[in-house]
Amino acid sequence: MITNTELEQKGNLFPSKIINFSKDVDTLYFYTENDVVLQLTVLRDSVLRFRYTTTGNFENDFSYAITKYASTGYNHLEISENEKFYIVRTSKLICNISKENLKISIYDSLDGTLINEDELGFHWEESYHYGGNIVKMSKTINDKESYYGLGDKPEHLNLKGKRFENWVTDSYAFGKHTDPIYKAIPFYTGLHHNKSYGIFFDNSFRSYFDFGQERRHVTSFWAQGGEMNYYFIYGPKMNDVIESYTDLTGKPHQLPPLWALGFHQCKWSYYPESEVKEITSTFRKLQIPCDAIYLDIDYMDGFRCFTWNKEYFPDPKRMVAELAAEGFKTVAIIDPGIKIDKEYSVFKEALDNDYFCKRADGPYMKGKVWPGECYFPDFTKPEVRDWWSGLFKELIEDIGVKGVWNDMNEPAVMEVPNKTFPDDVRHDYDGNPCSHRKAHNIYGMQMARATYHGLKKFNYPKRPFVITRSAYSGTQRYTSTWTGDNVATWEHLNIANIQAQRMAMSGFSFVGSDIGGFAEQPQSELFTRWIQLGVFHPFCRVHSSGDHGNQEPWAFDEDVTNIVRKFIELRYQLLPYLYTAFWKLVEQGTPLLKSLVLFDQEDPQTHYRTDEFIYGNKILVCPVQEPNAKGRRMYIPRGKWYNFWTEEVVEGGKEKWVDAEIDSMPIFVKEGAIIPKYPIQQHVKEKQIDQVTLDVYYKEGKEQSELYDDAHDGYDYTKGRYSYRTFKLTGKSNELIIQQHKEGKYEAPYKTFKLILHGLPFSINEIQIDNEKIELSHLKENGTTVMTVDKNFSEIHLIGH
Repeated sequence: MITNTELEQKGNLFPSKIINFSKDVDTLYFYTENDVVLQLTVLRDSVLRFRYTTTGNFENDFSYAITKYASTGYNHLEISENEKFYIVRTSKLICNISKENLKISIYDSLDGTLINEDELGFHWEESYHYGGNIVKMSKTINDKESYYGLGDKPEHLNLKGKRFENWVTDSYAFGKHTDPIYKAIPFYTGLHHNKSYGIFFDNSFRSYFDFGQERRHVTSFWAQGGEMNYYFIYGPKMNDVIESYTDLTGKPHQLPPLWALGFHQCKWSYYPESEVKEITSTFRKLQIPCDAIYLDIDYMDGFRCFTWNKEYFPDPKRMVAELAAEGFKTVAIIDPGIKIDKEYSVFKEALDNDYFCKRADGPYMKGKVWPGECYFPDFTKPEVRDWWSGLFKELIEDIGVKGVWNDMNEPAVMEVPNKTFPDDVRHDYDGNPCSHRKAHNIYGMQMARATYHGLKKFNYPKRPFVITRSAYSGTQRYTSTWTGDNVATWEHLNIANIQAQRMAMSGFSFVGSDIGGFAEQPQSELFTRWIQLGVFHPFCRVHSSGDHGNQEPWAFDEDVTNIVRKFIELRYQLLPYLYTAFWKLVEQGTPLLKSLVLFDQEDPQTHYRTDEFIYGNKILVCPVQEPNAKGRRMYIPRGKWYNFWTEEVVEGGKEKWVDAEIDSMPIFVKEGAIIPKYPIQQHVKEKQIDQVTLDVYYKEGKEQSELYDDAHDGYDYTKGRYSYRTFKLTGKSNELIIQQHKEGKYEAPYKTFKLILHGLPFSINEIQIDNEKIELSHLKENGTTVMTVDKNFSEIHLIGH
C-alpha cells in the first residue's frame, strides 16, 4: 500500500496557476499553466462535483454509481472573482478556487462558516508500472471533526484516526479491524461544529482513505488509477447528506415484497428435499414465523449454476410449489463462476458468444471455484448482462423460485494468492475498455444488476428480491445485502451491529448479518442475543456453514426456542412499521437504521456511540453484546422515551442502566409515537388482516407518525394505488388529539384500528370521534386503555379530568 509519506517522497505533481476560465451552463472549467483542468459542476445548491485532468482533456464521463434519476437544478448560481480566488456561490454554499494552485475552500453561504478546505489539495504521481496516475486529494481536518460511512468496515462507527482500503475481498471469518472486506463504498460523512457534509470519491480503482492516521490534522483519499472525481454534498444535517448521496447514487428501484422483510432461514446446505421439508415443517409445527428457505450450492448438479441435482431434488418445481403452499418462498444461490464443461449449455452459450473475461494476451480468465475450473462472464458488457438475465427464465418463471442470492461475486477465486482475478484481465466496462484494476470493485455490482433484471422480468408482475455479497456505490438500487462470512463470537455480534448502522449511513439500508455467525457454532445465549439484534435489521436471516452443528431456532433448548419465537413474532408484528420505513427509503432515501449521531448530531455524546440505534424513526434499540448479562448501561438520546416492556418513561440525554434478562433486550419508544402492528402470522399473507393495532404513546406536545400500505407485492403502488396515512398527535395535560390524513387510492383490507393508549396522565371522561361523542365502554383491556375506531377517522379527541 502506498502511504502519504511515500507519495510525498516520490515527488508529487501539483496544479500550477490558473490561466483561463470558462463556463457552460452549470459547469465551470479552470485551466492551469501545466495542463491541469478542474471541471466544477453545480448539480444542486448543496451538491458540487469536482473533476480533474492532468492532460488538458477529460476521458469519457461514465460511472456505474451515478443514477440517471439523480436530482439536478439549483436556485442560485453566481460566479465572481477577486485577486486570489474565483468564487462560486449557490444558495447553500460558497466555493473559493485559488488562482494560485486550484485549492478549494467551501463555506456555508448563510453564515460564512468554513465547512471544508483543501490541505495539499489535488496532486498526483505518475504510475510507471501501470501507466496513468495515482490521484490524490488531501484536506484539512477541522477542530473536533468526526467521520462516518465507507460501507461495511468492521471498525468503530467513528472513523477518526483510522485508514482504510477499498478493494472488495472474499474475507472468510474476517475479524474486527479486518480491511478490506466485501464492499467498496467510497463515501464518507464529516461532522464538525454541528455541520455535516459528505464526500463521494467516485473512482472504482483500488482506493484509500486516511482520516488523520498518518497526519493528525489531515484527511486524504487517493486511488491507484482513474480520475480525481469527487462529489461534495452539504447538509448541514447528516440525514440530508445521506439522502442527497442516496439520491445521487440511487434509491432502491422499488419496494421489496413484504415477505422479504420476514424471517429467513439458511444453511450451507439444506439438502436433499427431505431435509428442506423437515426444516420447513418444524417451523410450522413449532409455530415460529418464517417466510423464506434458502438453497445453497448443493442444490446444483456439480455446482453448475442454473442446474439441479436430480438425486437431491428430483422435481424442483413440485417441491417449490409445495413449499409455497406452506407459505415458504424459495431463494436459490447463483455464483459467477461457470464450470468449463462443453456439455453444459450455459458454458457453451457463453463460449460461443464470447461472453467470458479474457487475459490481456488473449486466453480466457480461468480460475478454480466450487465447480472446479471455471470461466467468468464479463458483466460489464451489456449483451452479457442481457444474456445472464435471460438465464433466470426456468429458475424463476417455470420452477417458481422467488429470490436469488449472488455469492462469491467479488469475484472470489480459490487457490490464488490475491483471491481474485489478476490485474491484467480485460473488461468491456460498457464501451470503456479497461483492466481488472478498474473493474474489480464493480464486478459484483454488475452481476447483481443483471440478476435483478432477470428476476424483474421473469417474476413479473411480482417484485424481485436479490441479495449480493459484493457491492460498490449504487448497488442499493438493485439488491439487498448481508455482511459476509462472519463468526459465531460475541465480538462478531458487536461487529454486525456496527456494520448494519454503517451501511445505512452509506446509502445501503437493506442489510443484515448471518445471525448466529456463519463460521463455528454459537452457544445458546449468543444465538439468542443475536436473534434479538437481527430482528431489528432490515434483512433478517439465520445462516451458518453447518460444519459445527445446527443453527435453527429449535437447535438449542426449549427456553431458547421460546425466546427466539417471541422476538421473531415481534418482527412480524412490526412489519407495517418497517414497511413504512422502507417506503421512506424508496421515496426519500431516508436510512432505515439511524446511529445516534445521525438521530441527534447536536448532542456531542452521540458522536462516539456504537451500540444503540434508532429503528425507523421512533424505536430505540440497544442489543446486549456480552455473555451472562442481566442488563446493560446504554445511552438514551435526548427527549422522553417509553420502556417498551415496562412503559416506564425515562428522560434522555444520559446513560442509564436497563434490566435485560436473556428473554429481553433494551427497547424504547419515542414519546408521541404511534406504532402500527399486525397480528402475529406464521408467514406474510397467512392471515387476512382485519384490524391493525396502533400503539399510541402519550406526549405533552406534538408528534407525527406515518403508516404506509399497499398490496405488499406488485407495482400497482407506482400508479397511486397505495395508502399513506399521517397521524398528528397533540397531547395536553387533560387532552389527547389524534388527527389522520390519508393519501393514495389503495383501500387496505383492514376495517378498523385498535388503539392501545400508553401513558395517559388523565382518566377519560369524554371521547369525540369526528366531532361526535361516543360511549365510554370497553376502554380497559388487561389494565390498558384500549379503543376500536374506524380506519378512516379524521380526528379522535380524548378529554379527561
